[in-house]
Amino acid sequence: MADKKIRVRYAPSPTGHLHIGNARTALFNYLFARHNNGTFVIRIEDTDLKRNIADGERSQLENLKWLGIDWDEGPDKPGEVGPYRQSERMAIYKPLIQQLLDQDLAYESFVTEDELQKQREEQRANGIAPHYVYEYEGLTDEQIKQKQAACRQAGLKPVVRIRVPKDRTYEFDDLVKGPISFDSDTIGGDFVIQKRDGMPTYNFAVVVDDHLMKITHVLRGDDHIANTPKQLVVYEAFGWEPPVFGHMTLIINTKTGKKLSKRDESVLQFIEQYRELGYLPDAMFNFVTLLGWSPVGEKEIFTRKQLIKMFDPKRLSRSPASFDAKKLEWVNNQYVKNAKMDRIANESIKQLIKAKKLPENPDSKTVAWARELTSLFKQQMSYMGQINELSEIFFNDPPVLDDACKQELADENAALVLAEFIKRIEKMSLFDAGEIQNTIYDIQAATGVRGRKLYMPIRIGTTRKTQGPELAAAIELLGRKKALVHLKQTLAEMKNF
Repeated sequence: MADKKIRVRYAPSPTGHLHIGNARTALFNYLFARHNNGTFVIRIEDTDLKRNIADGERSQLENLKWLGIDWDEGPDKPGEVGPYRQSERMAIYKPLIQQLLDQDLAYESFVTEDELQKQREEQRANGIAPHYVYEYEGLTDEQIKQKQAACRQAGLKPVVRIRVPKDRTYEFDDLVKGPISFDSDTIGGDFVIQKRDGMPTYNFAVVVDDHLMKITHVLRGDDHIANTPKQLVVYEAFGWEPPVFGHMTLIINTKTGKKLSKRDESVLQFIEQYRELGYLPDAMFNFVTLLGWSPVGEKEIFTRKQLIKMFDPKRLSRSPASFDAKKLEWVNNQYVKNAKMDRIANESIKQLIKAKKLPENPDSKTVAWARELTSLFKQQMSYMGQINELSEIFFNDPPVLDDACKQELADENAALVLAEFIKRIEKMSLFDAGEIQNTIYDIQAATGVRGRKLYMPIRIGTTRKTQGPELAAAIELLGRKKALVHLKQTLAEMKNF
């Protein structure tokens, strides 16, 4: 295996959108391939026809591309070992299943689902782990043929089960967890490799595909460990060399301490959701890579090229990865701060349009104003969707003053400062940030009020908040008319404090 060129794959099912956990699997395989100048393959595992959704494949591939992941072979990049959708590989699976039947390494099973369910219930009642009981026990070959013929005549359709060797230990050296072994008796008996509808099962198809696609390493989630011994049974039946397995630890929700589950609504879990909120793809790439993998040193922000150069599977963690939404916000904020203003402005304008705060096709004047608005909040935005909340004062009626605002305005000089500011900006010939700042200096000179007692009443009077972006620039963008409405309303309300 060491002499082979590294080939890895990401094999999603088109049953839903790209989940954080699946994105991590794709990322680790991508980084491993790129670090070793290997090949990264995308394979669509779509044999579970009932669960497939119409745009599942498109969503997976589109969001992988958005993250910055590219691949060498896949449904859209045919190579020599295709097709790259399992539903198109039936002509490959069927002869191989027949080969196992012909070699008596597999057989047709006619036990119905109802019979299997009853069998499992009885086993549980007796404190026995549920498992398949060989239905032809004690029968001769001729008797087996007769029983199978009778089942067919009764209209029953068989599954195909592979024979699991008795008293056999399956061992593999996991890239993440180290040596792992399974007793064949714990697998649950002879398992199905072909369903009644003729479709191969996951544990059969994945082995065939990985072998024929010459996959050398399989990096996947911890939840696949239980599948590995079954897959080793299939590898052994064909006499094929298995790949190197690496099972990454599960991702837990920092808030709950529980496994990140698609049913957990306390945290967003799909890449598309973060994309729609205006997160940056390179930030998501960086953050997801650090879920269960750690670089040398304390640094946490890296470019894609740096991560490719550094990636070492030996640094994959054996402890659960912690998904912290606040940490993701911090990471994304670092990227927002360092991104070019054009990129942040364009993404923020999309968010403002989506929230109907700007028209669908804003004119050049509106775009220029929105770009200035975005520049006010660029440093504090964790993601561009926040522009809607941060800029609320610029679009809607002024919010109700909170207690912190009222406390600041209770100062004896607050009313004087507001009245003076109103009088002066009403007369300003040029209403821009420079002139507004000069006006504030003039008020300081005229009244003797300075520092917090000067700036806070003006900030609260115009923006109705105690905190916000650079004050003079914010007032310019608010506009003289709206600023005056807010100031006069605040001054009137102060009489009732």
